[in-house]
Amino acid sequence: MGNSALRAHVETAQKTGVFQLKDRGLTEFPSDLQKLTSNLRTIDLSNNKIESLPPLLIGKFTLLKSLSLNNNKLNILPDELCNLKKLDTLSLNNNNLRELPSTFGQLSALKTLSLSGNQLGALPPQLCSLRHLDVVDLSKNQIRSIPDIVGELQVIELNLNQNQISQISVKISCCPRLKVLRLEENCLELSMLPQSILSDSQICLLAVEGNLFEIKKLRELEGYDKYMERFTATKKKFA
Repeated sequence: MGNSALRAHVETAQKTGVFQLKDRGLTEFPSDLQKLTSNLRTIDLSNNKIESLPPLLIGKFTLLKSLSLNNNKLNILPDELCNLKKLDTLSLNNNNLRELPSTFGQLSALKTLSLSGNQLGALPPQLCSLRHLDVVDLSKNQIRSIPDIVGELQVIELNLNQNQISQISVKISCCPRLKVLRLEENCLELSMLPQSILSDSQICLLAVEGNLFEIKKLRELEGYDKYMERFTATKKKFA
């Protein structure tokens, strides 16, 4: 991509606060953006070939609210990313991430996190520190189990479709705000699904198709009627 084209994008972003450069075959984060650290609110560099984020630069976008790097080749995220105190939307779908930085819990404004199509082998415990997190998409990863720490998650919607989950901690029923739980196409036996999800949780939409049991068997479990009450009440609210 020519320098003049990039310069034009930078000039536009200076006025709008939005820098969008998708599908350009970029192999690195544009260094020209260091001129815009104090005025960018949105960066979208999806569908490129970026392998890493520059640590000394990425943490300086103090006003950044939305960062999208879907469909790149990121293997690791620098700790400095977690300096972005105003970031509320982070989209990193279809990269090669195996873990999140230990400092990830410092992204205190984060509301929406998309990590579908990565290589995460476990539910990142750092997510439990994020008090404003509403929606988390961890679908299409390699997560095998949901540990006790899940009970501390503050999310409203948790998407774990297309993982390898065969075990779920009963603590998932303690999530104070969890309304939507997606567990489609995993490795769950019916006996491994905590009954308290049905009887004692806030969950009003439970998606479990494509596991190792028939859905009609779910309807026979104790507590299913309580779940259906929540499901129906929610449907009426949005009808």
